Amino acid sequence: MATTTHDAAGAAAGHAAESAGMPQLDFASFPNQIFWLVVTLVAIYWVLSRIALPRIGGVLADRQSAITGDLTAAEEFKLRAKEAEAAYERALVEARSDAQKIVGQARAEIQKDLDAATAHADAEIAARASESERRIGEIRAGAMEAVVAVAREAAADIVSAMGGKADAKAVAKAVNARLKG
Repeated sequence: MATTTHDAAGAAAGHAAESAGMPQLDFASFPNQIFWLVVTLVAIYWVLSRIALPRIGGVLADRQSAITGDLTAAEEFKLRAKEAEAAYERALVEARSDAQKIVGQARAEIQKDLDAATAHADAEIAARASESERRIGEIRAGAMEAVVAVAREAAADIVSAMGGKADAKAVAKAVNARLKG
């Protein structure tokens, strides 16, 4: 039996050696090749349509729902951001308004303090000015008395130097008349 199998294999090898070219291009095996091609294509179609494509469709549907969810969340965050920005702007306007009020109050208080200090300084200046006028008046009066005394002495000395005797009443009367005009 080993010889028969060996002879059959040798005959097949001889037949293959006799036919030249590629076995796919052997027209005698075309119907067999077409049958297996159709079986293979149907098997691939069945595997793709029943197993692979539903899984791919599920993945695509999941991805689409994730994208839609992300877009919805992004829109929601965008609205929140706009609301936050509007709240920030309102707070900023209120803060500026409050700051202006505080500055106005501070200016009013400073002006009140300044007015009080100015009034106090004016009163002090007026008091010092009246004191200075009083002193100047005293100094003038003292100076006038000193001028009168000096004038009387000078007149008496001049009369004495001229060889006369000066009467104190006459000298005082002459000096007073001259001072009055």
